[in-house]
Amino acid sequence: MIFFRLSPKALAIVVAAVAVVSAVLLAARPQPIESAVLGAAWECTQTAFILTSCAPRTQQAIPAVETLRKEAVRQTKG
Repeated sequence: MIFFRLSPKALAIVVAAVAVVSAVLLAARPQPIESAVLGAAWECTQTAFILTSCAPRTQQAIPAVETLRKEAVRQTKG
C-alpha cells in the first residue's frame, strides 16, 4: 500500500477549502420567506439571498383509506 503524508500546510489548505465549501452550501440552500404581497395562498423560498421563487401552496390530500372509511360510516348510519 502507498500512503501519502500531507504536510501541515496542505492539511490546513484542505480544511480551509472544506470550510468555505460548507459555508457556501449553507448560504445557498432555499430558505422559506413570507410574502405579504402575495398572501397566505403562496409559498416563497429565497436561495443564496438572490433568487426568490414563489408557488401556490398545495392543499393536503386526504388519504383514500380515510375517505373510504368516512363513506362507509355514512352509509351505515342512514
